[in-house]
Amino acid sequence: MHDVIIVGGGPTGFVTALGLAQSGVEVLLVEAEDAINDAPRAAVYHWSMLDGLERLGIREEAERIGFPKDDYLWWVRETGERIEYDLKVLSRVTRFNYNINMGQDKLAAIARARLEALPNAEIRFGTRLERLEQDESCVTLTLANGEQLKARYVVGADGAGSTVRQQLGLTFDGFTWPERFVATNVYHDFTQDDYWQSNMVIDAKWGAVIVKIARDGLWRCTYMEDAALPIESYAERIPEAYRHFMHNGGEYRLDAASPYVMHQRCASSFRKGRVLLAGDSAHVTNPTGGFGLTTGLFDAYALWPTLAAVIRDSADEALLDIWAEERRAIFLDKTSPQACVYKDFVFHACGGGEKLEAAVEGMRAMARDPEVRLERLMFTKGLETTSPAER
Repeated sequence: MHDVIIVGGGPTGFVTALGLAQSGVEVLLVEAEDAINDAPRAAVYHWSMLDGLERLGIREEAERIGFPKDDYLWWVRETGERIEYDLKVLSRVTRFNYNINMGQDKLAAIARARLEALPNAEIRFGTRLERLEQDESCVTLTLANGEQLKARYVVGADGAGSTVRQQLGLTFDGFTWPERFVATNVYHDFTQDDYWQSNMVIDAKWGAVIVKIARDGLWRCTYMEDAALPIESYAERIPEAYRHFMHNGGEYRLDAASPYVMHQRCASSFRKGRVLLAGDSAHVTNPTGGFGLTTGLFDAYALWPTLAAVIRDSADEALLDIWAEERRAIFLDKTSPQACVYKDFVFHACGGGEKLEAAVEGMRAMARDPEVRLERLMFTKGLETTSPAER
């Protein structure tokens, strides 16, 4: 019997597995696909997340592979106004006063390599969960090939369509947006189009998030289109979209693209018996602001020390309930509302008028006043909760 089986090989699953394994817990991670999914998805690791990567011993590697940066440009296309600021004010509260831009598959790969070097960790790709059952002593996983695995605890980190969550009979409450996001990785020097390294393009039709994500010149350009448009032909529409963002022309090379439907949803509970949900299995949000991956990794940062304490130190299992309740509250009270506000601002320009002016004035205040900037930058730190076992 395994101590913990983690279902799902994305960044949340791999980070949770790494923390548990480094704590001496025997871990098996299973992933239905044959490899880590490298489709363009989340790409921003906020400064507030770097302490957790440091604790796991992978921050420096993430910085080498990704692209550390500390600047932001908010560009209001209707008026041409540019609001610029950096993150240096964060030096008051952290030694990591910058973000890292990097595809989420890269972080999963970093954690995977560390896990493969540990004798108490095992990774199995091409391993699809079919059924989950549990009793007072263990959880039994039945795989698609009929094989059965047993564990003291299971963590479902298998994404928005989570089989684990479905097997638990938990609801995934919320709604689906009528728009589709298209995330693209592209080689093009956006600085020649007057962009900075991290950009929010505010426009009711052609809003976008454009960030540099690798040292070799790879950028992420994410924009939105009507979900009623045929998804099978989304790639044919990419050149038209790029014409709105690459306004000075120039060559580009599309590296990867991925369309996806956006949701605001949350599981009815993050714990049921010996099974816990983390990351997109527990909650999904539109990606504006990068709060989805942030919340998922903060799930992992608080979960692995708690679960390790229960398994290794016989800590009270009630700590897992505290973890589950706190993480759910963070998503419902902070992550989801703020992501919706940012989506409305960036991709819909708040509908224009006074509402747009108020939002833009808030960004102006952030740019001109270091105190306001620090206060607003602390938002992502507020998405963190400490492990109940470490208080």
